[in-house]
Amino acid sequence: MSSSIWIAGGTTEGRHLVEYLAGKPVAVYVSVATTYGASLLPQAANVTVLIHRMDVRDMTAFIAQYHIGLAIDATHPYASIVTATMKQACRAASVEYIRVVRPVSHDRDYLAVASMEEAVEFLGHTEGTIFLTTGSKDLAVYTALPEYAGRIVLRILSSRQSLDKALSLGYAPARIICMQGPFSKELNLAMFRQYHAAYVVMKDSGRVGGFQEKIEAAKEAGAQAIVITRQAEPGENCREVCQFLDKWIPASPDELS
Repeated sequence: MSSSIWIAGGTTEGRHLVEYLAGKPVAVYVSVATTYGASLLPQAANVTVLIHRMDVRDMTAFIAQYHIGLAIDATHPYASIVTATMKQACRAASVEYIRVVRPVSHDRDYLAVASMEEAVEFLGHTEGTIFLTTGSKDLAVYTALPEYAGRIVLRILSSRQSLDKALSLGYAPARIICMQGPFSKELNLAMFRQYHAAYVVMKDSGRVGGFQEKIEAAKEAGAQAIVITRQAEPGENCREVCQFLDKWIPASPDELS
């Protein structure tokens, strides 16, 4: 049987790796959590995209079904549960695992907090508009803020799932922006000023996630940047993974079925 490559994640890094592997003599299986994530991926004859949220049992079965010889974890830096589950499944199946990482930002021109809950605790003692850029996953956490619907402006992905979640939680339709990033400093600045943001909440999404552009725009708009920090983790960057793939692919049997 051939050894196929599994790429997990509809992130920028995941898309870059799919582009790099398109047309190469190896079967590539890309797993994403949403239809929207799948729609952003390039198409190629040797690339199969599967929309599937998987636990460890699902992942183990996935590895066996598609004859995975190399697993590349290109999930979001904050998707720690998915990363832990993928590592566990790869260990159980004796499959080589590579984690694609983004460098952690060391600029401290912002208020650093360890969690969404800590951000909410801080914001509960403030006044003014909150511009939330942390996605739809943790929107429920922010409903603990008094008068959250009137204070928070959301910027979320342009997917029906994300919008439906925000609306079901009571966020104001007029204060929801559905757009795909990353965004330039100029566009961030225009949005922060448009809504008179006093606070901008963001994740440390790294250079490819437009983190610096958000930090600079918040500062210029006179808003306090609040960053949900993350710990540095071991792994490789995209360039290093591509170099590894150049060596790994010729050693794999040339069979795409």
